[in-house]
Amino acid sequence: MTQTAKNTGHPDNSWYADTVPITAFPTFAGDKTTDIAIIGGGYTGLGAALELARHGVSVTLIEGAQIGSGASGRNGGQIHTGQRVDPQTLAAQLGSDAARALWDMAEAAKAHLFELINTYNIDCDFRHGLIHSWHKPRFAEDDRAYADFVSQNYGYDKLSLMDKHEVAAELGTDVYHGGLFDAGAGHLHPLKFALGMARAAHAAGAALYEHSRVQSYHPTGDGYVLRIGDGHRLKCRKLLICGNGYMQGLDRDIDRHVVPINNFILTTEPLPDRTILPNDYAAADSRFVVNYWRRTADNRLLFGGGENYTPWFPKDIKAFVRRNMLKIYPQLANIKITHAWGGTLAITLSRQPFVRALSPDRLVSAGYSGQGVVLAPYFGKLLAHAALGDARDIDLLSQLRPPPFPGGPWLQTPALIAGLSWYALRDRL
Repeated sequence: MTQTAKNTGHPDNSWYADTVPITAFPTFAGDKTTDIAIIGGGYTGLGAALELARHGVSVTLIEGAQIGSGASGRNGGQIHTGQRVDPQTLAAQLGSDAARALWDMAEAAKAHLFELINTYNIDCDFRHGLIHSWHKPRFAEDDRAYADFVSQNYGYDKLSLMDKHEVAAELGTDVYHGGLFDAGAGHLHPLKFALGMARAAHAAGAALYEHSRVQSYHPTGDGYVLRIGDGHRLKCRKLLICGNGYMQGLDRDIDRHVVPINNFILTTEPLPDRTILPNDYAAADSRFVVNYWRRTADNRLLFGGGENYTPWFPKDIKAFVRRNMLKIYPQLANIKITHAWGGTLAITLSRQPFVRALSPDRLVSAGYSGQGVVLAPYFGKLLAHAALGDARDIDLLSQLRPPPFPGGPWLQTPALIAGLSWYALRDRL
C-alpha cells in the first residue's frame, strides 16, 4: 500500500493563509511508539487527537504536508445542518429510528463545533445564518418538504422559506427563484478554526507532526507500524485513518469507496457597498456543482464555484471561478480578484460519509462530500471514542454503507469524470 497525494502545504494564493499566522509543528524523525496513531492533520484527525489527549492517551498525529492545509484549511467555511443526505432519504433507507439518531448526531456535531470555538477561544470569524437559493423553481418543493419534515418530526424550528424578492434582497442578485433560510447554520474562517484545534490538541498533550508523509503501514502482532518519510517508523496499538481526499493508495478498501475531487475559490477586493449579503449570511445554491459564497470579515466576497475530477488544477483558477461568480453577480465584472486557490476534498458515491472499523484496531472516517466543517471534527471525536472502547456511534454511521465506485482502480477515474460531468450538465438544462 503506497500513499499518493498532491498537497504540499498551504496554497500560495489563499486568502485564508494570508490572514492567519501559520502555526508550525516539527517533522517526524526516528523510531517512536504511541498508543494511537492518526494519519491526517485536518478536522477529523485533529478532533480525534484532541479527544484522545483529553483522556490522557498517548496519541501521535502524522500529517504529510502542513497541519490544516488540506480541505480543512481551504474550504468555503460553511456550516450546514444535518447529514449530507436528507433525513427523508435516510428514513426510507435505514428506518425512522436510525434517521432520527443520525439527525441528532449532526446536531450534536454542530453543538460540538460551537463548544470547541468557545472552550478554546478560537477566533474564527463565526457568523450565523445560511441561505439555500433555488436556481430552478422545482427546488422549492424539495426544500419545503425538508423544512416540514424536520419541523414536524425533529422539532427543528430554525428554517424559513423565502420568496424571490426576499432572496434578492438578502443576496443582492435577482437570479434565484427563492430559497430556504437556516438560522442554525452559518460560516467561519476554516483555517483559523483548524489551527485553533491544533493548538488545543497540542496543549492537551497530543504529539503533532507535519511534513511527514506516511508511505505505508502494515499490521504487527500487537498493532501497526507506519513507515514515514525516509525510513522513519511509528509503532502503535491502534490506527485512525483521517486523510480524506489525500490518502489514495494507502488502503485499498478506502480507495474503493472514497475518491478525491477538486473545488476552487476566489476572493475579491473589499466590496464597495453592502447590497451583497447585507446581513453577513452565507449562501449556497441548488446546483449539483454548488456555487457557495459569503462575505469575509474584511468585507470581501469569498466565492466558490466549479470543480474538476483530475489530478490537475485549472491553469487560471481566477478565470475558472470568476465566470461562475459573474453569472450571479454581473455587477462585479470590474472588481479585482485578489486571491484564487484550489483544494481537494473527498466524496462517496452516495454522498454519505465512509465511517467504519476496517478491522478491530483500524478505523476510518472520510468522504464528507462538502459537509466536513461540521461533521469532520465531531466524527474525529467519535473515532476517538471507538478507539477507547465505545463504538456505538461508529456502528450507527457504518449503517450508511456508501457503495464502491464502479470500474476498479483503472476505470474508476474515467467513470467518475463521466458520471459527475453528466450531473454538472444537468445544472445547465
